[in-house]
Amino acid sequence: MDDATFTELVDGVFMEIEDRIDELDADIDVDSSGGILNLTLEDDSSIILSRQIGSHEIWVAAKSGGFHLRNVDDDWQCDATGENLKTLVDRVFTEQAGEVLFG
Repeated sequence: MDDATFTELVDGVFMEIEDRIDELDADIDVDSSGGILNLTLEDDSSIILSRQIGSHEIWVAAKSGGFHLRNVDDDWQCDATGENLKTLVDRVFTEQAGEVLFG
């Protein structure tokens, strides 16, 4: 995949996450700029998703750790846990905010 296609895919993922957050009753601050989606939760903890153009990965940083996801067969998969992006994001949101975005 080329950089433009990667960027377009990640932009779509980030937009979907932002849309899901807008549907929640929780007070979550969303800051999206420079390929980074920074989500500040009600308890002032953060979940950060970042676009890594050089490796064509999405990195997720949460209280439970850092995760690297690659696009495999049109799905973002975590190298370490085997979770797809939606499952991983739901898990870290549940752990930190008690909310589920995709489930």
